[in-house]
Amino acid sequence: MAFIPPHRYSGLLPSLPGVRYHHPSRGRRGCKRPSCPRPDKQEDTHKSSLYAVATTYEKPIGKMVDFGKWPSFTLLSPQEVESIRQACVFGTCANEVIYTTDDDEVYAFGQNCSNCLGTGDNQSSMTPRRLDALCGKKITGISYGSGPHVLVCTDDGKLYAWGHNGYNQLGNGNTVQGTVPVRISVDAMKKRVTQVACGSHHSMVLTTDGEVYTWGYNNCGQIGSGTTTNQPVPRRVSTPLHNKVIVSIAAGPTCSMAITDYGQVFGWGYNGTGQLGVGGTGNQLIPCKVVFVQPVCIVQIVCGYSHTMALTDQGYLYSWGANSNGQLGIGNKSNQLSPIKVETHERIVEIAACHSSHTSAAKSQRGQVYMWGLCRGQIILSPHLTNFTCTDDVFACFSNPPVMWRQLSIEPKNFLTVAESLKREFDREETSDLRFRVEGKDIYVHKAVLKIR
Repeated sequence: MAFIPPHRYSGLLPSLPGVRYHHPSRGRRGCKRPSCPRPDKQEDTHKSSLYAVATTYEKPIGKMVDFGKWPSFTLLSPQEVESIRQACVFGTCANEVIYTTDDDEVYAFGQNCSNCLGTGDNQSSMTPRRLDALCGKKITGISYGSGPHVLVCTDDGKLYAWGHNGYNQLGNGNTVQGTVPVRISVDAMKKRVTQVACGSHHSMVLTTDGEVYTWGYNNCGQIGSGTTTNQPVPRRVSTPLHNKVIVSIAAGPTCSMAITDYGQVFGWGYNGTGQLGVGGTGNQLIPCKVVFVQPVCIVQIVCGYSHTMALTDQGYLYSWGANSNGQLGIGNKSNQLSPIKVETHERIVEIAACHSSHTSAAKSQRGQVYMWGLCRGQIILSPHLTNFTCTDDVFACFSNPPVMWRQLSIEPKNFLTVAESLKREFDREETSDLRFRVEGKDIYVHKAVLKIR
């Protein structure tokens, strides 16, 4: 089960079909950042005044995702493609694939650079090979580096890693390449992992209690330890995050970003083109707060190769960092050392970038998908409206290499939208809590905070 602080609902849920949300405690200038209960105090969530209006009952896309947009999937039979529930395409040439099936089997195929497929050897494979160590584990998150190395977390909070390990990025205390997925200890295995993020050669995880752990290459301070010494095992990022609850993380090639439960953003590591958004270009060895011109509450952050983008709970998009390829979307090629608002003329509900490319994308509340930056060799300086239905398609068709910016998840055919789930659960008199799924996680909301029309 995932706990989402009340003030973050409206930032997470508008992108889901058939539901729009309003939080009356917010003005038009940003959230008031009310004090949010920690995950172990969920009973307090009914104190927030959240209203949900279910306006339509659209059907989910289900299995309609076109994997054919990624060339690697043409190697699979139609039956194999139909069975895919989660997938990730990665690698220098986007020629390595890991995917899970409807019955939680895990397979990999491709070039297998640095043993990144986790098959136990360094042999490439044009046909899927089963990863026994992960089968039945119910993967909830996957991320990859440039080596590449791979991190995976499961629904029971366990962390697995394999692949390139020349800089301790696997977190197992040595620099020997990992040929198969092995479990990694986070604070003597007392911590449960909910999110993973990989830089080029460093790693980050977020735990259920809102703590961030990092390890691996630290030449620019991307570990956040206050030094530039490599970190061989997971280490908690404390100063100045020791009294903060982190709700989301992201990693650039050599920098790290985190969002607190109050919607604040912190960044550390390499800052040569201003990708940390702290107003200068000096590297930061410990987390530094990103300062926006006006008060905002950030709900999503993504890192490109040398730029960063953030989404507010009001649907505004900000970007900063390198801009030689127009990846900031501000109509010019000037780098920005601090966050600058991107004009989109409509509410944005999702942003996308990948640390292996200079491509940026966003999706609006109306379902329109925009792209900008370096798109198949063409520089686009401002958000360009496409005919795509999801941001994933932008990276499949216009990114170089055409890797996935996130793990692509396909909901089963019997999946209900949030609107359908809310209506069905609300009609059940014996229940006091509503449960639905967001990005593969269970969300519980007390009926007392909802009004359904």
